Amino acid sequence: MTVQPGTYNITLQRRADYNLLLQFKDNTNTAIDITGYTVAAQVWDKERTTKSADFSITYTDRPNGEVTIGLTGAQTAALPDQELYYDVLVTDTGNVKSYYLEGIIFINQGYTE
Repeated sequence: MTVQPGTYNITLQRRADYNLLLQFKDNTNTAIDITGYTVAAQVWDKERTTKSADFSITYTDRPNGEVTIGLTGAQTAALPDQELYYDVLVTDTGNVKSYYLEGIIFINQGYTE
């Protein structure tokens, strides 16, 4: 199945934890059962020469297509001061890989430590 990735831009606070609950749906808006699927997400610079972080993946509710991607406060503290890019890659049980989501990450500095 060919998937056109959705776009979701993220604004996060430096030094703060960040979590985003995702639900994967098909073209009829029905949740995709992701039992046995693998989800991965990473943060890169625009040229894709430097990886800044791997999102943690928590399988929240596989039968209803839900996962949570996250970055820790230590990870967000270490992100460079520039626009960053991420995507979410889903590998199904037949080893077919599809990008479901992509976007830009904007970082607000935050001042309280």
